[in-house]
Amino acid sequence: MTLTLQIAPDLEKELRRRAAQAGLAPSAYAERLIQNGLRGLARPEAELLQRINASLSPEAWQRYEDLLARRRDETLTPDEQAELIALSDQLEALNVGRLEALTELAQLRGVSVPELMAQLGLSPRAHA
Repeated sequence: MTLTLQIAPDLEKELRRRAAQAGLAPSAYAERLIQNGLRGLARPEAELLQRINASLSPEAWQRYEDLLARRRDETLTPDEQAELIALSDQLEALNVGRLEALTELAQLRGVSVPELMAQLGLSPRAHA
């Protein structure tokens, strides 16, 4: 079957660049991408993406923000201080796992971590 696709010039440029990196013709590289997409993500990639996207629940984020505000207002109780520390520890553990998964996925894809973050639309958060 022959299929003709119209793609944006910037997408074509990126396709050609990645095909060259892989040592393939652009059409062969595009076919590989489509095959992989139709099969779904490879299990290791899917698991890594889950780890990258892991986060606190919306309720836990709200509580964390509330506790930070109480700390800024100097109205935090000792119990709330302990809760804030526990949530901060959870965030730190999630971020460590995220960085490990980003590094592993970048290696699998043969790109740098900053390049992978750009591909995934991720940017560092100063407060997380």
